[in-house]
Amino acid sequence: MRNLDSISQVNFDKNDGLVPAVIQDVQTRNVLMLGYMNEAALQQTLDTKKVTFFSRSKQRLWMKGESSKNYLNLVSLHLDCDDDTLLVKVNPEGPTCHKGDDTCWAETNTSDTAFLDYLSAVIKKRKSDSPDESYTASLFAKGINKVAQKVGEEAVELVIEAKDNDADLFKNEAADLLFHYLMLLEIKDFSLNDIIEILKERHK
Repeated sequence: MRNLDSISQVNFDKNDGLVPAVIQDVQTRNVLMLGYMNEAALQQTLDTKKVTFFSRSKQRLWMKGESSKNYLNLVSLHLDCDDDTLLVKVNPEGPTCHKGDDTCWAETNTSDTAFLDYLSAVIKKRKSDSPDESYTASLFAKGINKVAQKVGEEAVELVIEAKDNDADLFKNEAADLLFHYLMLLEIKDFSLNDIIEILKERHK
């Protein structure tokens, strides 16, 4: 998968100046819809950070959500191997289909576990950010010993809450532990997939 660095990379010549644009939720990885873009629609998408198509029925530019307010907020653009199809990763605001469904295939746009991949990517970016910009960056700046210590502290707090009956506190401590565990994997240059592969091997 190649990032789109310039509109000039796109081959608009194969289909009367249009290219298919596959819209994918960046967090769930579900495909939401298929639209078409011409050069002007792609430029407007880049300028506004809201996905804009060329409507073949109305013969004009059409920003998704211009009437419903269910915008598709641009995250990234990618080209296929032939330079004539776009993969557009978005954060959707509300349902995507004009019929009110999450996707144009009437599927529910949910996949909570995929959010962990998204969160891992955010954590990875924070590692190179300024310590003044976020808690995560500041903890990374203190080094692996501090990150490991934090994981230990959160694990102890989770065990303590497990012995009580406050569900909200338990879930929050579990979330804190998982977040710092992802930080520990990142500072060790491992990914969650590395650990999943071990679990898969054990499951055989």
